[in-house]
Amino acid sequence: MFAEAVAKLPPQPAPTSISEFRERQERLTSQFRNDDVFILASPPFAVHSNDVEYRYRTSSDLLYLTGWSEPESVFVLRYDQGSWVSTLFVQPQDTLKEIWEGRRPGTDGALADHAVDEAYNNDELSVRLSEWLNDTKRVFLRGGANAEVDDMVERAIRKRDRARQHFGSGPVSLEDPSGLLAELRLRKSASEIEQMVYASKVASLAHELAMRHSREGVTEYQLQSIIEAFFSYAGTSGWSYPSIVGCGENATILHYTTNQDTCNFDEVVLIDAGAEYRGYASDITRSWPISGTFSEAQREIYEIVLRAQLAAIDACQVGAPYTAPHEVARRVLAEGLIELGVIQQTVDEALDMETGELRRWYMHNTSHWIGLDVHDAGVYKPGGTPRLLEPGMCLTIEPGLYFGAWRPDVECPERYANIGIRIEDDVLISTQGPVVLTEDCPKSIEDIESIVGVSFG
Repeated sequence: MFAEAVAKLPPQPAPTSISEFRERQERLTSQFRNDDVFILASPPFAVHSNDVEYRYRTSSDLLYLTGWSEPESVFVLRYDQGSWVSTLFVQPQDTLKEIWEGRRPGTDGALADHAVDEAYNNDELSVRLSEWLNDTKRVFLRGGANAEVDDMVERAIRKRDRARQHFGSGPVSLEDPSGLLAELRLRKSASEIEQMVYASKVASLAHELAMRHSREGVTEYQLQSIIEAFFSYAGTSGWSYPSIVGCGENATILHYTTNQDTCNFDEVVLIDAGAEYRGYASDITRSWPISGTFSEAQREIYEIVLRAQLAAIDACQVGAPYTAPHEVARRVLAEGLIELGVIQQTVDEALDMETGELRRWYMHNTSHWIGLDVHDAGVYKPGGTPRLLEPGMCLTIEPGLYFGAWRPDVECPERYANIGIRIEDDVLISTQGPVVLTEDCPKSIEDIESIVGVSFG
């Protein structure tokens, strides 16, 4: 089953080059003064229960600047003798711990394979960082990841001694670099797009496999297991966010992740699942009938959502405001529901954010940035004005309609009771028009009906 699907994948792209990581660091330091220091600490392990930890995943900012993914690390940029110096503090090599937990690259691995000028064991952090802080005036640090680093910076800023009184040495201010990093990460390079395309192709095939194994009596967790197993089989690191697999009324719950129910013949299943590859996320939602054929009511809702999605993708043009796809999608959805008689208002009335009826059935945004995080870094409305789309930006397009008959706050149309439809793709903004990174994932009614329940072969 999986071997046939994997054969459809292209070769895995080359990793991001060391030269590109250095270019990213240079773009960041170009915004600093020579008496600044930048510190980026890896996050701690997250505990699942007792002494069991979740699989480790470092910060996206650290991946973006260095590609380094190991825990207990600290990355520092400082100006020294006429140039910026990049330093990485890493776990020391330890034979006993490596026997139990796996090999450590150590300082040699950091210097050989990553964009850093220096590498030290992290037991040297306190002495070296204290010295460097004494030679700086402004520290760029996002706190909360490493308590030792946070304490060292706080003490250095609060320190009052003779050296500071006589020579003015030591830092005097602390700034969060998140905004600077977000601006850099918002526009994807060719290498980043290649990683995202691969993650998208894997996720597209995973959704298709789930379609082919859909039939009456299949469980949500079985469909989830097919998708997530294929993520691993195809060489990704797994899911980029917990998978949503909801049949029937569960498809009308936006962030349903219980995934424990059995799917009935007359239900639609909504699956929102994406793979992560070298830290880069894909994010796909598809909705299809378990029976393999849309009922008349299911088809009516699906066609409206698909029209809205295609129109929103077309609105992803260079120079358009970030909000354009959302506004276009909302209008198409409102027009469609008015035509079906679900909404008894005019289009403009239905779109009103306070009194419009569209909000009963479509209650979320159409887009978010995507990249190293599934909800990627980047301000949407700098200064309160929607950002204009630029080449290299990547965002999702995901309109939907949700008719939960279980809801006490609305009277759900009986014809559409418990139909939940969302269609989501990942889109790259380019000067040639929108590029759908997830285009391999079937979404036309004809394609879906020809695939559901039909094995490869």
